[in-house]
Amino acid sequence: MNNKPLFLILCMVLASFQVMAQNTYNLVVEGFDWGPAVNKVILSKGSTDLSVDPSVYHVYATRSSELSEGPINPSGGERTVLSAYNSDGQGNRQEDGSYVTLNLAVAPTIRVSSPFQYMRGHGNVWVDYQLLITNTETLEVWNKESDRIIPLIDEFDLDGTFTHSNVELTYASFTPDTDQDKAPLIIWLHGGGEGGTDTTIPLLGNRAANYASPEIQQYFDGAYVLVPQTPTRWMDSGDGSTSGQVDDIYFEALKGLFDDFVAKNPNVDTDRIYVGGCSNGGYMSLKLILEYPDYFAGGYISALAYRAAYLSDDQAKSIKNVPIWFVHSKDDSTTVADQTVLPVYDKLIKAGAKDVHLTFYDHVVDITGLLGGEDYHYPGHWSWIYSHANKSQTDFDGSPVKVDGVPVTIMQWLSSQSN
Repeated sequence: MNNKPLFLILCMVLASFQVMAQNTYNLVVEGFDWGPAVNKVILSKGSTDLSVDPSVYHVYATRSSELSEGPINPSGGERTVLSAYNSDGQGNRQEDGSYVTLNLAVAPTIRVSSPFQYMRGHGNVWVDYQLLITNTETLEVWNKESDRIIPLIDEFDLDGTFTHSNVELTYASFTPDTDQDKAPLIIWLHGGGEGGTDTTIPLLGNRAANYASPEIQQYFDGAYVLVPQTPTRWMDSGDGSTSGQVDDIYFEALKGLFDDFVAKNPNVDTDRIYVGGCSNGGYMSLKLILEYPDYFAGGYISALAYRAAYLSDDQAKSIKNVPIWFVHSKDDSTTVADQTVLPVYDKLIKAGAKDVHLTFYDHVVDITGLLGGEDYHYPGHWSWIYSHANKSQTDFDGSPVKVDGVPVTIMQWLSSQSN
């Protein structure tokens, strides 16, 4: 039997597959309450009229990292396609667009959707995240990333550096589009898992980039956002960790960074500089307020890691005039409230603080309603979710926090503060 025609056909199929395998895709990464996730993939139509039926697409993700000696968990898995639509190359809907965007299912339990991996000794790091997309009707394949779109993050300058003595810090910054002659400055200090030198990590690790969102920016009529990054952790004493009992090695360098940033951005309103952070960054926020109480117009601190045992009554009196809003959860087993925020708040109230607040949640729950709402509980340490989403509104006694008699959210309150 002559098998030459069959062989030629097979070669043609293989050659066709090789051509199709060069199709590229654009990846979309967005920050969510639980962290970053790949939630969209954008496919070029090429010369074909691609279907917008989500059921015809098969998407498989692989995750790997050179920092890991073995496969990371999870190393791969199928991605669920929720919907598809015609779009431009950025994923914006267009009826006659040259691309098709696939919306992918994301959730804190869908770990294969995350482009981050937490690794001991490194914290959160980007992984090598790749997709293989197949149109099961046409057998067309996309397997190479062409562009990566990260909404909000793409609006930040990610390349800031500052050196103080022998301390080197990296930072990301956002410049507002505003008509104000002077614009306030919002400083965010990340948690313990977002250290390093890649400034996208603290922006995406717990959705801190949201302070540059239009929803929050409107309260300030436009505000600078500054997100410094430590190469280790803010609570690094140089000889272990500190919770306030000794100085850390970073607070002076941070103050130098702030001064340098303000000097380079003369439109910053020095009477409206706000500092906040979570966990490690919550510790550092309170430390900076203690060291430089006249510099900050207000503080917003979640999951405070500063131990109340190391805050003296005299120190509390020294910052009683600095407006501070704490956010914490009763079931936080990492920064236990009885050891941190509750006695700190009590000391400030007893010192005569008039504008200090504490929103104290029973649990950190799903604020979107998509995961179960009040019935879905995140780890209790994650109270920063409420701050980033501007959801905190109540004081320790459950009453609404008010400005000029009007109930406000945490960001509305912060925007009203001025030295």
